[in-house]
Amino acid sequence: MKISLIAAVAKNGVIGKNNELLWRLPDDFKRFKKLTEGHHILMGRKTFESLGRILPNRTHLVVTRNKDFKMPEGHHVFHSIQDAFIFALKQDLKKLYVIGGGEIYKESIDVADQLELTLVDAEPDGDAFFPEWNEESWEETFREFHPADDRHDHSFTFLDLKRINHD
Repeated sequence: MKISLIAAVAKNGVIGKNNELLWRLPDDFKRFKKLTEGHHILMGRKTFESLGRILPNRTHLVVTRNKDFKMPEGHHVFHSIQDAFIFALKQDLKKLYVIGGGEIYKESIDVADQLELTLVDAEPDGDAFFPEWNEESWEETFREFHPADDRHDHSFTFLDLKRINHD
């Protein structure tokens, strides 16, 4: 199973504040949907709650310390990221997308095989961050720049990396 972290990350590592995104980038949403549809997506409870709904055509795996937290049928709750990874392995998945938030990214970056990032040309104040990664352990496989325009608050770059060695 390949583990891919997918995130929109500002120049200063910020991914959000108060459980919200800090920019409007419709093409980033389109890419997220295209990449994750038909897959299992792993996230923390706060990220799930920020979505506001079950995303169609994806199986949600939510990690929370809340023992009473429930998910709709067909979606799953775990109390550790390790339990979620074990479940995903047992499902014989080809790919698992980790979609946030900051703590979930931090706990999973060392086992990730891919990073599918949107690098946002901004440096907002935030309270959630994407973890730093050792660039020598990753190889760029795709890069595409998009300028800011009337639909996009900032310029941004899609950047895909694959792991070439574990630290």
